[in-house]
Amino acid sequence: QVQLAESGGGLVQAGGSLRLSCLVSGLTFRMYTLAWFRQAPGKEREFVSAITSSGTRTYYADSVKGRFTISRDNANNTVYLQMNTLVPEETAVYSCAAERAPWNIMSVRQYNYWGQGTQVTVSS
Repeated sequence: QVQLAESGGGLVQAGGSLRLSCLVSGLTFRMYTLAWFRQAPGKEREFVSAITSSGTRTYYADSVKGRFTISRDNANNTVYLQMNTLVPEETAVYSCAAERAPWNIMSVRQYNYWGQGTQVTVSS
C-alpha cells in the first residue's frame, strides 16, 4: 500500500520559513518523481515544485522561485520543501505527490499517488 505522509506545516508570520517533509512508503522511492502542490480555500490545486527521480532536475512555480527549495533523500524515502519569505497568500494545504515519469511534471492529473496534505497558515 502506497502512503505519502506530510509533516511540518503550521502557523508562521509573513516573512517566516517552514520546512515540509513527505515520507513515502509502498513504492520504489528512487524511481519516482516527487512534487508539491497546494490548494488554498476556494481555489484549485496548483503546482509548487517537483524533483526528478535522480534529483538532478528541479522545477518551481514562478511565484516561488528563489524562495522555495525542493530536495529529496532517497535513503530515507523523504522529499522536503524548504519555504522561505512566506506571504499570507500562500496559506494553503500543501500536498506531496508521486509518479513514475510524468510527461507534464506540473500537472495535477499526472500524479497517481497523493498524501493527505499539511496545513500552512501565514499570518500578516
